[in-house]
Amino acid sequence: MSTFKVFTSILALLAAANAAPVEESLTHTLVFKNQCSQNVWLASSTTWDNSPLPPNGGLLTPGETFTMVVVDHWQGRFWGRTECDFEHKNMTTNTACVTGDCGSGEQYCGYISGRPPASLAEFTFNGWADLDFYDVSLVDGYNLPISIQPHSKVNNWGNPYSCGSPTVEKNINLICPGPLQIRDHDGNVVGCKSACSAFGLPQYCCTGAYDTAKTCHPSYYSKLFKAACPFCYSYAYDDATSIFTCRGDYTIQFC
Repeated sequence: MSTFKVFTSILALLAAANAAPVEESLTHTLVFKNQCSQNVWLASSTTWDNSPLPPNGGLLTPGETFTMVVVDHWQGRFWGRTECDFEHKNMTTNTACVTGDCGSGEQYCGYISGRPPASLAEFTFNGWADLDFYDVSLVDGYNLPISIQPHSKVNNWGNPYSCGSPTVEKNINLICPGPLQIRDHDGNVVGCKSACSAFGLPQYCCTGAYDTAKTCHPSYYSKLFKAACPFCYSYAYDDATSIFTCRGDYTIQFC
């Protein structure tokens, strides 16, 4: 998967600039729920420190919940992997999961961002004004419905981006254009690449001459993602309708 792009570059600077040193770190509780009808292997990648994951390579069976604690100023991303078999990984592609693989075929990703497509939940805790910044991103494509639900609503003030819940409600695999489709061994569409991953063109990847908000614009493909999730990142400079703030603890739900 690609780096955090604008989300990381902006918010990491804000977090560093506004993070006051403390003698004792505070924490945030993250609850992960698998509401899918299939197994999901939780994965994480962080720019700060490794995160503890469930046993068995992050396996969450249908209906299973896992709770994780991270410290203040932690920054990283979470996603779900599907159809994993770590004992019989593909030695040619060095993968063990059909979607969301770490890119190494290993159970834990550590600092590796992973291999697209995957639906992402991204966090920067205690950034500017001591707020948590979070988003659901489809910049690296889609593989599972995902949502972020803050436990606190005290900062709502009628603003949908204050303690709001970005949610991918639609199964994008059902509307995924042919060139973007990822299929499993049975021929089922199980993932939808981003246009950047599928075609590698600068205008889709927001690179080169397109590496600014003024020159990189939504594409036909990113608009499909945005229609399925209006409050999710659909391309790299989709900040205005995609970044949420709150404080406290959160639930990340698959399906």
